[in-house]
Amino acid sequence: MQNLIDLTRYPLDQPGTPAWQSLVDDCKAKLEAEGLFNLPGFLKTAAIADEIEVLKPILAKDAFVHERRHNIYFKKTIAGLPDTHPALQEFETSNRTICADQMGNAAVIRLYEWPPFARFLAAVMDKPDLYAMADPLARVNVMGYCEGQALNWHFDRSEFTTTLLLQASDKGGDFAYEKDLRRDDDPNYDGVAALLEGRKTPTVMHLTPGTLNIFKGKNTAHRVTPVKGNKDRIIAVFSYFDRPGVVFSDEERSGFYGRSA
Repeated sequence: MQNLIDLTRYPLDQPGTPAWQSLVDDCKAKLEAEGLFNLPGFLKTAAIADEIEVLKPILAKDAFVHERRHNIYFKKTIAGLPDTHPALQEFETSNRTICADQMGNAAVIRLYEWPPFARFLAAVMDKPDLYAMADPLARVNVMGYCEGQALNWHFDRSEFTTTLLLQASDKGGDFAYEKDLRRDDDPNYDGVAALLEGRKTPTVMHLTPGTLNIFKGKNTAHRVTPVKGNKDRIIAVFSYFDRPGVVFSDEERSGFYGRSA
């Protein structure tokens, strides 16, 4: 991993040492205060260039173009909420996706399967263990966004999301979010409506290539703004769970990837 990760700055290979514990504590504090944390320069510059060279042809040739119209909940109706409520307004999401089974021995696969990576994430999330998905498609995805494409407003189903930006677009492609817009016991539909109607201003963050980003997306509304220019935004998404053997259903695979196997 020393050729991929800046292990001097981020000593994931030294679990239990003071340097490792200091990194974990710092990340936990930022996660608690801001709902996310970033590790800029996590992936080395040379490794980024090599990975882009590997993944761009696959994205160009074999990616599934995922286009859908949806509301922030990815549900047609919400019990107790009128269909005309502004929290249910719809918008477009579009990106290109490749799956773990299409990437061979790419660096993002090697990182995902490297045990110290999951151990570090588990420590930050205060979990005894985190497990790689058993799903051959969903475990690691790489998503590409070209001119006009965007990931629109949504909440995640999982407690936290782990991403690694490989290439930033010339313009746009920024990460926008509103921390703790809802709670498990309070859906805050009026607050959601205020965000979607522009009456609430989200935090907008422009990440640099090589940045590892971990955020709690279950109750934090977030999106990727539309990409502008000729340079695609390319990002890897890693899926871990607190139990082994997790897989998507055939229906979920078909919806996200256009195939079930």
